[in-house]
Amino acid sequence: RRRAIMRNHSVTHLMHKALRKVLGDHVAQKGSLVSSESTRFDFSHPHPLTAAEIRRVENLVNEEILANTETTARVMPIDEAKQTGAVMLFGEKYGEVVRVLNIGTSCEFCGGTHVKATGDIGFFKVVSESGIAAGVRRIEAVTGMNALSWVQNTESLLAATAREFKAPVSEVPVKAADA
Repeated sequence: RRRAIMRNHSVTHLMHKALRKVLGDHVAQKGSLVSSESTRFDFSHPHPLTAAEIRRVENLVNEEILANTETTARVMPIDEAKQTGAVMLFGEKYGEVVRVLNIGTSCEFCGGTHVKATGDIGFFKVVSESGIAAGVRRIEAVTGMNALSWVQNTESLLAATAREFKAPVSEVPVKAADA
């Protein structure tokens, strides 16, 4: 359970970095929820993400995972930490000494538990994207075995749909449009 939470917490940092790269520097964390099953990340952005933007975020995060870079955390005075360029999260109150986390290309203030290397995350998959307030979007994602299970369940649903249409999976969109 703890390792699953570590994977989901760690990937949230990589996802935040990827969202900023894909959508722009206006993206800022507005909330998050990490559990052993998934990660939920709320962020500022004025409109829904396209399928291509979600795919690009997934690719960037999974590239970071496959790079298998070591995660490092350093405790330092806040003034020194600010000079590292570390991202300070949404309205958090920080003391005189903070912890700076480097995971992949992400550098943020964070006191949480993390994987030893990005490869420990396994696999990352966005499972939903939605609006939760004006100018605030939410992404829900899974990692590791939960990501594999999600993909396998989705494949099973697609195979069942193909059987109903009596067609190969590759023809399901055309058959569905004709129905």
